[in-house]
Parts: sequence; C-alpha cells; structure tokens
Amino acid sequence: MNIHEYQAKEILKKYGVNVPRGGVAYTEQEAVKVANDLGGPVYVVKAQIHAGGRGKGGGVKVVKSVDEVKAQFKAMMGMQLITHQTGPEGKQVKRLYVEDGCDIKRELYLSMLTDRDTSRITILCSTEGGMDIEEVAAHTPEKIISFSVDPAAGLQAYHGRKVAYALGLEGDQVKSCIKFVNALYKAFIDMDASIVEINPLVVTGKGDVIALDAKMNFDDNALFRHPDVEALRDEDEEDPMELEAIKHSLNYIKLDGKIGCMVNGAGLAMATMDIIKLYGSEPANFLDVGGGATKERVTTAFKLILSDPNVEGILVNIFGGIMRCDIIADGIIAAAKEVSLHVPLVVRLEGTNVDLGKKILAESGLPIVSADNLADAAEKIVKAVKAAA
Repeated sequence: MNIHEYQAKEILKKYGVNVPRGGVAYTEQEAVKVANDLGGPVYVVKAQIHAGGRGKGGGVKVVKSVDEVKAQFKAMMGMQLITHQTGPEGKQVKRLYVEDGCDIKRELYLSMLTDRDTSRITILCSTEGGMDIEEVAAHTPEKIISFSVDPAAGLQAYHGRKVAYALGLEGDQVKSCIKFVNALYKAFIDMDASIVEINPLVVTGKGDVIALDAKMNFDDNALFRHPDVEALRDEDEEDPMELEAIKHSLNYIKLDGKIGCMVNGAGLAMATMDIIKLYGSEPANFLDVGGGATKERVTTAFKLILSDPNVEGILVNIFGGIMRCDIIADGIIAAAKEVSLHVPLVVRLEGTNVDLGKKILAESGLPIVSADNLADAAEKIVKAVKAAA
C-alpha cells in the first residue's frame, strides 16, 4: 500500500525525522490558510499523487507570496498530471501540499527497503539526490552505496556514520545524519514499511539535514496491525479492479496482456504467466484465488477478469488441494452466466474432485475448452486468441 508525500511526512515526523513544515489543502481557502500559518517568505506548492517525477510534470512549484500560492492552487488542482510513472493518461490532482521553502545547499538520496535476496533491511544512499535512482544505477552505479542491517543486532550507530561519510557530510551534519537514520529505521520497523525513500535528502545552508520529499510503502500483509495506516488509503489513486479484488480477499494485479488468468496459489500463478509468454502471448493479470476460495469468491474473480476490456481469452489453471475442483467449476459457470462470455475460455483442472469438476463443466452447455495439462492449456488459449483476432 502506498500513501501520499504529506502523509509519509506526518508519520516520519512522529519518529523524529526532520521534515519541513507544511499542510495539505483541498480548497483554495485551505491553501491560503496553510501559507499564512507558515509565514513565508518562500513556499512550495506540491501536487499529491502516487507517482514520482511530479516536478518535471509541472506538479511542484516554488513561489514567494500567498497570492502566488493561490494562483498555483488554481492551476494545479484538478489537472491531469503526467509523469514518467503515471503513463500517458496521467493522474488527476485532487489535493495539494503547501510547505516551507528550503535553503538547499546539497541534494542527496537515502532509502531503506527489504532486500529479498539477503532477507535483510538494506540502506541505500547516494550523493546524486533529486534524480531517479534507476537512472543513477544505470549510468553511475558506483555512486550508490548500500549497507545491510543484521536482523539480530539491529541498526547500530556505525550505520548512521557510514551513511554520513558516504554522503560526504561533516561536522554537526554527521550527528544530524545519525539521528535521522535512527529515526527513519525505527519508523520503517514499527510501521511494517516495505520501503521508505527520501529523495531528495537535503543539507540546508545552516547545515541541517532534512527530508525534502518522502515516499512510504507498506506491507499489505501487516496492515491488520495498522488500522491508522490503512485509513490513509486513497482509493482514487488505485486501480478500481485491484480495489474490488481486495474487498473479496483476492490477490489481483492488472497487467498489459491479452490472456486473463485465474489460478490458485501464487507460485502456480507465476508459472502460468510464464508459460503463456512461452507460447507467444502475454498475461492480462496475476490473479490468485487462494487455497480456500468459496464459490462466491471464484465468481467474483471470474467477473473481475472479464471486466478488463483488454482480455481476449481466459485461462483457468487449478490444482485442487485445499481448493476443490468442483467448487471452481461451479464458480466459473455462475460467473459465465452472469457476465456475457464473449472470449475463448480454457480450463485445466487437477486434484481433488477433478472428475466431478470436469463433468460439471462439460454438462454446463458453455463453450469451455478442457486441457490435459498446463502446457496443453497454454497452447490452446494462445491459439484460440490468435484465431479470434
């Protein structure tokens, strides 16, 4: 789960991370009030969307009066902000953040994330702040320094010092950096974050170390421990189909391909997507209905796939262990009867009650193609989609 910049800063501030003063605004009056409370003389008006590169797209403006804050509010609010992360359709701006201007002497980069290769929290830092870290990694990877944190020992003071020295900080800046890193780590751990990214981390003319921008993502599986974080979810920023899937406890991610997938088990879902690519097409989604899905959940999953206009065919791949094949069959038939089935459908069933499941599908009267194994299923759905094109 992702949140907005101002929300991330509010969380980090509670842990002692140094952030500029600011406030969110939904109306022109609120923007003016925030600016008056800040007192100036320099303000930054920032569009709040779940995407990076806002400045390049015209979503971040530095102004020097309350009247200019008002003017920028009118210009930004409701605009379709396009960045390299939003795609050509962009995202509509529905809230703005007004914060104090900052005397920037240096721009740096700092983040914490979970490294799945080492199963450790890793700190990344670079002197190339304000840039996309992917660009730095591609062109000057030597400028990215990383440190792993031993989960048994936790964060130590030397981690903060290593970050400070890697960033070229000196004097009191080193002390500020150590405090900053400690606070950031505590927030990361306590809030079950999957990433905390500060870009840029700035050194001011006075030598203060401040998070000028902040991004936080959270582990969805830990949100039950953080109802306050879950309350920050901005549904306008999320894919409506993915939101619908969450409501029904389905693991769904929309992709750009043509073949919709419904599978039980994340590993089997990944294998199914891979074999679709192997046979010359692209998956339209990742969808794991889980091991104990009900008929109603399967019906919802099937309807969710069919609601994607890019889907030109569907592959159902079920290995019935906990999940019974007859339940899957009932769900497929129920969904197909509710939603007009206008694309080819190939079903591969194996496991518990497989014969019953195949019998239910065969007697449904629906144009369902059965497959003997996964390779057979992938080959059949790819051929069917190409033939229908």
